[in-house]
Amino acid sequence: MLRIFNTLAMHEDELPDPSGQEIKAFVCGPTVYDYAHLGHARTYLAVDMMARYLRFRGYRPHVLMNITDIDERIIKKSNETGKSVKEIAGVFEKSFLEDMKALGIDTINRFERASDHIPEMIRQIEQLISTGYAYETDTGVYFDVSKSATYGQLSHQSRADLRLRRLELCSTKRHPEDFSVWRKFEEQPLWDSPWGPGRPGWHIEDTAIAMKYLGSSYDIHLGGAELVFPHHEAEIAQGEALSNKKPFVRYWIHTGMLNVGGVKMSKSLGNVVTIRDALTHYTAEELRFFFANVHYRRVANFCKSKLLEARKGLELMRETMDKLSACSSGKAAGMPDLRLLGDLSRAEDNFTSAMDDDFDTTKALRGLSTFLRGVGSQVRTRRELDAGTCQTVVKRVLAMANVIGVLAA
Repeated sequence: MLRIFNTLAMHEDELPDPSGQEIKAFVCGPTVYDYAHLGHARTYLAVDMMARYLRFRGYRPHVLMNITDIDERIIKKSNETGKSVKEIAGVFEKSFLEDMKALGIDTINRFERASDHIPEMIRQIEQLISTGYAYETDTGVYFDVSKSATYGQLSHQSRADLRLRRLELCSTKRHPEDFSVWRKFEEQPLWDSPWGPGRPGWHIEDTAIAMKYLGSSYDIHLGGAELVFPHHEAEIAQGEALSNKKPFVRYWIHTGMLNVGGVKMSKSLGNVVTIRDALTHYTAEELRFFFANVHYRRVANFCKSKLLEARKGLELMRETMDKLSACSSGKAAGMPDLRLLGDLSRAEDNFTSAMDDDFDTTKALRGLSTFLRGVGSQVRTRRELDAGTCQTVVKRVLAMANVIGVLAA
């Protein structure tokens, strides 16, 4: 049984038996004001490996990602460069999709831009106002968190904790912790609304897109740990207010932070590494191997020594696979190698057991590497291996390796 650590429950929850079951998942996409960095890669590679494993286990994952192309950072860059918001967002959206392809991330079924869903956002805001969950002021429309009895459940904060938060400072709000769903502005870009020209709040963008394509309640929501509060907390409050369904999302999955050289990656420290820069020094497989060697919920430390270890580990695995592939094209040596096939079955069981335990790619990859080292030793010490056995091993090892996204031809 596949178990997932659920941030909402703060423990591992079991996913129902697959039986071809569709799994609807939403992942918070990038804000397209700059090139995607390795923090994005860390989260989206984890999502890709999870989706690949769900397919491996017989599920049918449907993964939706939003593209945030309405944001103050994009507007700021527009003002600095003289280029339009649409032009800037378009350039960096294109580069982001190129980066995803270069990393071999191919399990995202659908990408949707925030700017294409303004009507859906307006309809949701109207509903929130009509049911008393939101209110209009001179500066915009705000969600009244006092109306949500469970606000704080994802970040595990009490009402007293939340009152200490000072987000979106604005004197027109009823409560300091209320968040905007629509802000009134005079400068472009603007959209017309029943409350005057303005722009949607960040949180309503994701809720509108997710509910349009995945429904009023769905299975999995994924994103970086830094999004738990206020972003994902706000999404739950909005979603439950709009649908009257609980839970809005069954499983909340969050990836750990990324350090570079032992220090948190940030623009202020000048240690941001873009995906395209990293790919000039390391292959996509090496990056995937590196990230898979750190459990998705742990802090990952990107440094040269760890990447060189990943390169060496991949080389050793590929050497054995090359020998097995050569063996598989030779003549049959006779009876199948039952000992080798038995070792393969145990390796598969160990791989599945590791991945079933909250997508533990670290343990799964370690087990696969250990198995291939053992096979490599057998290949070196025995003159012949049965070609049919080698073909079986290659096929089944590649099926496991494909979950991580390594050893592809």
